[in-house]
Amino acid sequence: MNHWLTRHRKSLWIAQAIAFVLLGFAVASWFGGGSQTPTAVSTSTSHDVSAPSKPAIWTCSMHPQIRRDGPGDCPICGMDLVPVRESAGGIRTVSISDAVKKLMKVETVPVQRRYVTAEVRMVGKLQYDETRLAHITAWVSGRLERMFVDYTGVNVNQGDHMVQLYSEELYTGQEELIAATESAATSNRSSRFIQPIDLAESAREKLRRLGMTKEQIQEIEQRRTPSESVTIYSPVGGIVVKKLKQEGERVQTGDRIYTVADLSQLWVQLDAYESDLAWLRYGQQVQFTTEAYPGEIFRGQIAFIDPVLNADTRTVRVRVNVSNEDGRLKPEMFVRAIVESNVAAGGRVLDASLAGKWISPMHPEIVKDEPGNCDICGMPLVRAETLGYVTAEPSDTAKPLVVPVSAVLLTGTRAIVYIQIPDADKPTYEGREIVIGARAGDSYLVKSGLREGELVVIHGNFKLDSALQISAKPSMMTPQGGGGSTGHHHGNESPTPLDSSIAMSGHAMSLPPAFVTAAIAVVDQYETLRESLEAADLQAIQANFVTLGEKMASVPPANLSPELSGLWRELAMLLQNDSVEGRDVQSMRDADRVFAVTRRHIEQLKNQFALSMDDDEPAVEVLDAPQAVVTQIKQLVPIYLAISEALAADESEHAKQSVSKLHDWIAATSAVEGSGKAIERWTKERRDLSEITARLSKANDLETLRSSFALLSEQMLSLQRMFGLPASQSLYELHCPMAFDGRGASWIQSDDAVRNPYYGASMLKCADRIEKLEARGESK
Repeated sequence: MNHWLTRHRKSLWIAQAIAFVLLGFAVASWFGGGSQTPTAVSTSTSHDVSAPSKPAIWTCSMHPQIRRDGPGDCPICGMDLVPVRESAGGIRTVSISDAVKKLMKVETVPVQRRYVTAEVRMVGKLQYDETRLAHITAWVSGRLERMFVDYTGVNVNQGDHMVQLYSEELYTGQEELIAATESAATSNRSSRFIQPIDLAESAREKLRRLGMTKEQIQEIEQRRTPSESVTIYSPVGGIVVKKLKQEGERVQTGDRIYTVADLSQLWVQLDAYESDLAWLRYGQQVQFTTEAYPGEIFRGQIAFIDPVLNADTRTVRVRVNVSNEDGRLKPEMFVRAIVESNVAAGGRVLDASLAGKWISPMHPEIVKDEPGNCDICGMPLVRAETLGYVTAEPSDTAKPLVVPVSAVLLTGTRAIVYIQIPDADKPTYEGREIVIGARAGDSYLVKSGLREGELVVIHGNFKLDSALQISAKPSMMTPQGGGGSTGHHHGNESPTPLDSSIAMSGHAMSLPPAFVTAAIAVVDQYETLRESLEAADLQAIQANFVTLGEKMASVPPANLSPELSGLWRELAMLLQNDSVEGRDVQSMRDADRVFAVTRRHIEQLKNQFALSMDDDEPAVEVLDAPQAVVTQIKQLVPIYLAISEALAADESEHAKQSVSKLHDWIAATSAVEGSGKAIERWTKERRDLSEITARLSKANDLETLRSSFALLSEQMLSLQRMFGLPASQSLYELHCPMAFDGRGASWIQSDDAVRNPYYGASMLKCADRIEKLEARGESK
């Protein structure tokens, strides 16, 4: 074989080169979209295959943000530009031929409602059962005359002698008992007025409290002579695991001499990652293996889940009770454990075997059909449902909506999936943003964005996403559309502004009155949400996010033009996801993050559909600011820029100092006197600035500072759109698509050299958009 390869090596190299050339032509024709190529990709939902073949846009297959009107070279890498057919379809749709579908190996499966199994793998080791440890201690001070157990590891039974102890106190107590019994035997005096004292019983009680057994005391009374030493017996059976004293040593009351462990029951201490805690419950069955017995499976039950997280390892200790009657398992053995949890809707753990059962809160092996007490500890039994279990339900609503892991393109708590559009003349797919829950095995739980039965792409979705990206449509890598390299910019090329071809102008737009009324109700609900956020009322925030979703669902999209209908579906999808994510926020930090995304989507809704609170004005007005307002904005900008630079440098203390200056500036500046819409709007915006500043002032770390800074940046950009920023300084708006788990966030800088305040040194140059802000005059 080697000889044959040596002889034909040159021919093989030539064949390989030809194969690469052919592959290059195939890729070029794939992205080119020429009409003569049967495998051309189109991003149109139209079923007309006779569209003009001449492309209007040329792009680079490596840098799709480069878009030209004609052929040429990529200014970044020098590669030849390839043609891209202009899209005439939906915002996130892509159509391909059957041949391209085969080349892409696109596969779909239906979205299902079914129980899934979450497999949690943990490691740990065996340890003693702390409830079955006994310590042999000295009840009185004295000297160890003899130790019957000479070394650790000896197996002892309950009642076995362990130590002979000489104690002056015990010797005196024995003499007192003998004297008391002799005195009681010889004394015949009695009186009906004086009750005789039983000195013998008092002496017996004293010896019992000093550790002597009833049999030992009886022996002393019968022998009538004190013993020089007393024997200490083992209170339990087990293995002597510690020998703490030596013969001849003196001991004090309470000193430990031996430690005995009952190894018939052991504990397995496991470490569970915090991401796996959702699938762990008290009383669950655990399977584990050891190195000593490969292939043999042992079983136990979860008896305790530590309420405190280990900050160093980011794990939680999980304790499992294990029977070890045969003694094969040894403490300190390493184990590998698996817990399999059946997952129901809402991420709850399902265990049909516990339906209607009562379980001990201290001993999970005690399970009964009726209420009662634990056979071991006597504690009252509790219902299994109170421990986090869900019993089997006949309704399918208990089954979670799930998609395969391979279908999901992760962007944080949200994700992109591709759905096959049914009944299309040729394979057509639509990208969709969804909100996902926890991962359970090979599936993700879906919170929002999909319906049962829809066909989701599980293979080839990255290629479909690339096709959308090249077409300047929203995708995983470019959520805002308009191309973009890989979702962030590292300073070697200049990002281009978003392609506005998919953004509809709101002017001269004819919208159905019912649609306008319902859409304005959505904007009103957003304002209510903003007020609850300013009040830092977490319950109100959650409730208002729920109401926002209900308002969105009530908007009638009928009678909209095809372009407006597609735009509305995009915004409705995004805002519904905001609602779903917002209703589950558990902290103000999370609320701030989700609200920043919601605010951007509401601004898009108002701008692109020309919505306003008065129905006759654009939602974002451009106002002529009085000189007093311009002066205050001019004072505000340097303070904002200082906070941004400090966060980009990861200097929390400098950022706090600038926040303090912002707080002082708000306190020192007075309200602008006068009347008019500009002053009214500035008064309102200034009040919002005060609320955001208060939130910034409470931040104690970089993460919290950056979360609140995103709100401040949105406020500054709102001021820029409304009043413009001072013309004396060039300012730029930059956008990072990776910030806040892929939600993205914008900020303002004094130049176009990217310094990302949301990541600092870890991704200082991350930005996918840089735009110079419009400056307006300062004399009004």
